[in-house]
Amino acid sequence: MERQWRGVVFIATSVDGFIARKDDDIGWLTDPDSTISHMAEVGAGAAGDYDEMRKRVDHLVMGRGTYEKVLTFDAWPFDNIPVVVLSTSLPQDADTRVTVARSVAECVELLNERRSTGVYIDGGKTIQAFLDADLVDEITITRAPVLIGSGIPLFGSLQHDVRLSLRAVAAKEGYLHAQYEVVRP
Repeated sequence: MERQWRGVVFIATSVDGFIARKDDDIGWLTDPDSTISHMAEVGAGAAGDYDEMRKRVDHLVMGRGTYEKVLTFDAWPFDNIPVVVLSTSLPQDADTRVTVARSVAECVELLNERRSTGVYIDGGKTIQAFLDADLVDEITITRAPVLIGSGIPLFGSLQHDVRLSLRAVAAKEGYLHAQYEVVRP
């Protein structure tokens, strides 16, 4: 698909690669000693610097599951960025804070129309769909120092291998941040 924007994944997982428990619980990730509270503390430009990543994106795309999880937070954390929710069933007018796209292709068209330059892609299924469509350019994964044994994996099966080049690594207070660039032939 034609595009002028960079697709950026920035996500946290358990050491065993899960983004949530099977019941969507992320308490192990959002407690006071969590990855989320530490992500912005890593030095500017280093792997794991959430604030630095946010400066490079002008849209956020998430799946419906991630959107519904965000709705359980105390406050909407995305006031300063347009949000697109990828969903086949969410009503178009469900929330004035988001735009609903029914497919990856529709989402790409919308982002192109808006002249996006950087897109933050969030949510396991959405990340997998964007990887399959070759729309991801950079992946930053923060590994929280916890094993949860089972849950929702960040990566499922892909239609093809995705080659990565390690760009930066940072460790802080037990959290490992690794930033990769997607390598295209």
